Amino acid sequence: MSGNGNWDRARWLWALALVGGISFFAAVLQRWDGPAIWAWKASGVGLLALWAAANARGRFGWMIAAVMALGALGDWLLDAAGMMAGAAAFAAGHLVAIALYLGKKRARLSGSQALLALVTVPLALLIAWGLTRGVEGIGAAIGYTAVVAAMAASAWVSRFPRYRTGIGAMLFLASDLFIFAGEGGALSHDITRWLVWPLYFTGQALIAWGVVATLSREAVAPVS
Repeated sequence: MSGNGNWDRARWLWALALVGGISFFAAVLQRWDGPAIWAWKASGVGLLALWAAANARGRFGWMIAAVMALGALGDWLLDAAGMMAGAAAFAAGHLVAIALYLGKKRARLSGSQALLALVTVPLALLIAWGLTRGVEGIGAAIGYTAVVAAMAASAWVSRFPRYRTGIGAMLFLASDLFIFAGEGGALSHDITRWLVWPLYFTGQALIAWGVVATLSREAVAPVS
């Protein structure tokens, strides 16, 4: 992650975020639990939020910091307070992210880019429905999927880098669908355990990197 000029502040927070998020995979595989583990779980995205805040120079910069902060809160609440509380925090973050991405919408889209954005929400809803049929709380799962899929679609049509923010948002969506696959019995938890956290944290890191780098570089050298 090379800097451009002096845009990248507090890179040590970025490095600590990666340490926190990557190392937590050990806790996932070992199935550790408890308050200290919940804090460890939230540390990676929480530090991404602090890094985004350190680089914020305007409204959109603070919005991505809020997105990451709500994600970290969701990480903690999922274990500390339950699925619904955690999902509510994540959904709030997705709504802020949608506003951010639509506020920075790409001026022109190719046909394939527009098509992907259009099919993301209905396809995700169809997959989520198929994975959660007969599972208690299917309505909440479908509603949450609509929000996270809309976030991913809006990220794809934003002018943030698709190979960072766009793909990161799609990885986030994929991680949630794998959660539903595990809860609905389509896949064993022994399989989804290897997929959900790596997809989720990689997605969050890519989202933060793409948005923060773009906004910060524009602040240093505004686009004419």
